[in-house]
Amino acid sequence: MSDLLQLVVSEGSSDLHIRVGVPPVIRVHGILHRVEGPVLKPEDTEELMRSITSEDNIQHVRENGGADYAFAFGEAARFRVSVFKEKGNFGMVLRQIPSKMLTFEQIGLPESVKELLFKPRGLVLVTGPTGSGKSTTLASLLNIVNETRDEVHLITIEDPIEYYHKHKKALITQREVHVDVPSFAEALRRALRQDPDMILVGEMRDLETIESAITAAETGHLVFGTLHTTGAAKTIDRLVNAFPQNQQETIRIQLSTVLQGVISQLLIPRIDKPGRVAAFEIMINTPSIAALIRDNKTFRIQSDIQTGSKYGMITLDAWLMNKYQQGMIAREEVITKAADPTTILAKLQELDLEQSANSGGGKK
Repeated sequence: MSDLLQLVVSEGSSDLHIRVGVPPVIRVHGILHRVEGPVLKPEDTEELMRSITSEDNIQHVRENGGADYAFAFGEAARFRVSVFKEKGNFGMVLRQIPSKMLTFEQIGLPESVKELLFKPRGLVLVTGPTGSGKSTTLASLLNIVNETRDEVHLITIEDPIEYYHKHKKALITQREVHVDVPSFAEALRRALRQDPDMILVGEMRDLETIESAITAAETGHLVFGTLHTTGAAKTIDRLVNAFPQNQQETIRIQLSTVLQGVISQLLIPRIDKPGRVAAFEIMINTPSIAALIRDNKTFRIQSDIQTGSKYGMITLDAWLMNKYQQGMIAREEVITKAADPTTILAKLQELDLEQSANSGGGKK
């Protein structure tokens, strides 16, 4: 296992897959590659799993079918591990957690997002599918707070803890679900009695956690949370729809006042050099957007984002077009990842005609 983990680190791989019936598989820049070597047998995957998994976690897998934890691979890296049963055998996926936190500039976030870190209260959501870099973005945002705000007590609630934050200017408390506390909701309830200024909720995965996060944001805390959604409008709908029908109007009113912003992101393979680049949609909660949330008109939020550049807002499609025009991502990625592929296709055709006209003019 040590050799495999060393390979992951040296290749800059994001994930290592251990499964019966195939050799180990690593993911590099979004692409899966099989490691040269023999096909793994059931006894191989169990031996690899046991070499890095505690007896408590193995028991959890036997009883519940899976377990998640994180561990340090010496000084080289940390890994988030998901152990599970598959067809009666053990399988694992190990996600490498980068040892260095990226700066704001390296991630590519606009300055409008930095302003959210200095709000006195409210809810900030970082959303996107699994593996889209949400944890990296949040860790970098929290690191900025840690380096610049000496008046802040920041509590993180994670499953598992991925990035370890040292106390810099801020005071940081990191609690791991199933290790330090039984659930996200319970940790949130306890957090309100621990004198927090900011709270990070690693995953808003159930009604109780969402409700507790909104309450914490309402009671004068700045709360960061993540959701597996893409786009600001879908994120708001997802939060509202988590509640019973008779509570949804109340929740819309609460959200319209506590929500500060939504950062939605994807990771796109680069074509100019090896690696991936983050694509963002940024929504800042203006009075106009707050009214749309309150009146259940989230379908109109997209047009407010399109015209809200002065507030630091940008749509995912505009971001994708920008990266395409810079020669960083492929045309196919723009079309397949766009929120509105029809409009994007028309814009790409306009761009083709414009470039064709310009090159034709150059020949004359």
